[in-house]
Amino acid sequence: MKPLTEQEIRSAFVNCTKGEAKRLSVPRDLADRPWDDLDFLGWRDPQAPDRAYLVTARDDRPRALALRSSNAASWQTRRSMCSLCLTTHTGGVSLMVATRAGRRGQRGDSVGVYICSDLACSLYVRGKKDAGIGARLQESLTVEEKIQRTVANLDAFLAKVTATA
Repeated sequence: MKPLTEQEIRSAFVNCTKGEAKRLSVPRDLADRPWDDLDFLGWRDPQAPDRAYLVTARDDRPRALALRSSNAASWQTRRSMCSLCLTTHTGGVSLMVATRAGRRGQRGDSVGVYICSDLACSLYVRGKKDAGIGARLQESLTVEEKIQRTVANLDAFLAKVTATA
């Protein structure tokens, strides 16, 4: 992923208003992010732990989603799998819900996906971050194929959020 500026990130949101995008918390350490190892940039809002944000590049332009997460206590003891990168965690996967873009979102329609709570899927797939014993299933896929699968899963989720019909 190419490095993004704060302004590029704020203007990329597809499921919130310009005012909401202007007020949300963007990471201050953008220059220090491992951009070459990221398929998407994800972060949690430090002022509102139930809010998360995700930015990816599609059709040569950034697309960003505002997400809400579930912090249910029952997830802390159950082993769950991320729907994007297929990493399993004990207490490290959250249901993230995105309001749909456009009129559907204005009516309150939303779509959810189970994602690594720290939004570090790209690093787990590449083996740059360890989720613990048994977190990555033994597969015959190459790292590049795992990256492609993660990107395809993210694209499918983004398509559901931005679908107009």
